[in-house]
Amino acid sequence: MRRPTSDVQAFEAHASDADLDELRARLAAARLPEAETVYRAAPDPSRWDQGVPLADLVEVVNYWRTGYNWRSFEERLNRMGQFRTTIDDLGIHFLHRRSARADATPLLLTHGWPDSIARFIDVVDELADPKDTNAPAFHVVVPSLPGFGYSDKPATTGWGTEKIAAAWVELMGRLGYGKFVAHGGDWGGNITTVLGGRFPAHVLGIHTTFAEGPPGLTTDGLTAAERTWTEETRDFWRHRAAYAKQQATRPQTIGYSLVDSPVGLLAWILDKFAEWSDTADSPFETISIDRVLDDVTLYWLTRTGASAARIYYESHNSLDPELRVDVPSALTMYPRDVEKCPRPWAQERYRQIVRWRTPETGGHFPSLEVPEYFVKDLQEGLAEVLAAHR
Repeated sequence: MRRPTSDVQAFEAHASDADLDELRARLAAARLPEAETVYRAAPDPSRWDQGVPLADLVEVVNYWRTGYNWRSFEERLNRMGQFRTTIDDLGIHFLHRRSARADATPLLLTHGWPDSIARFIDVVDELADPKDTNAPAFHVVVPSLPGFGYSDKPATTGWGTEKIAAAWVELMGRLGYGKFVAHGGDWGGNITTVLGGRFPAHVLGIHTTFAEGPPGLTTDGLTAAERTWTEETRDFWRHRAAYAKQQATRPQTIGYSLVDSPVGLLAWILDKFAEWSDTADSPFETISIDRVLDDVTLYWLTRTGASAARIYYESHNSLDPELRVDVPSALTMYPRDVEKCPRPWAQERYRQIVRWRTPETGGHFPSLEVPEYFVKDLQEGLAEVLAAHR
């Protein structure tokens, strides 16, 4: 096992009072459009047919300006343990929470878009030091993707999922973790798949809420439920993925609005929390408004709306068709996620699926929507992964 290196430095987050005052001033001076023309009384999911309803946005903006406390989240990050290191000339930020347990296994958690390290903030402590002493414990590492949060913004092209996965192996090695398990969802799931496929000498196994079979597979032999999954996924990419096409082709153009307007940034991100969560109407049925604002404010203060969007430009539809994952894999498909892969398709890429779960509730952000279930599922899934590896 490699020893930790001195290339890792402690980091503390601290937004200036001037930046927070400017945010509140911009929110107070926001120019808003008229209400949507599909107005419905809440609760009604069709209220969101044209995007974030005006009444909902006004309510969140007012709370963001007058009630939300960024300092609370900032202090929580600092208590948890933040660090930075430079890999391939790019500064990478990460959380690192070591377990008190002697039998703990290193665990890498990778977020996606439009979330951030805030995706995992409520589950890190329980993963590191579980209340159930029979549950596995982990030394938890949560990096910020390049261009996200307190990681640097790439100044050149090339920081796609393959390069990020290689950087994560380097990062874990610098922390003394030559072998580790990995989890991710959204882009983090894609990166976790690359980790398992490209770096089996370092990755003991993976757990992911993302699975993508090789292209060209047919629906022959799929169950009715699995066929429905494929139809829902196809519908998503055909009719509800304009955001991805925009960020994959013109991230700079949308980036001006995301970096200049806090209300524009909020609406762009809130729309996805609403559409991709397992709720009847508002995302705040399951995810706290403070957690969503932690995420949005992190984007705002670090001015990363454009740089984060570029991960789509770098990596959209880039998963290698020939990539296969031979390390033990645990996969969980949440019912309201935007992409759900049938198991027969997943098995064509993930060749050693040791655990497959389809929960009854949960969407794209399970660590925020159903954190208790998420932790238990991750613990049990990785326990089976580790048992299969031995």
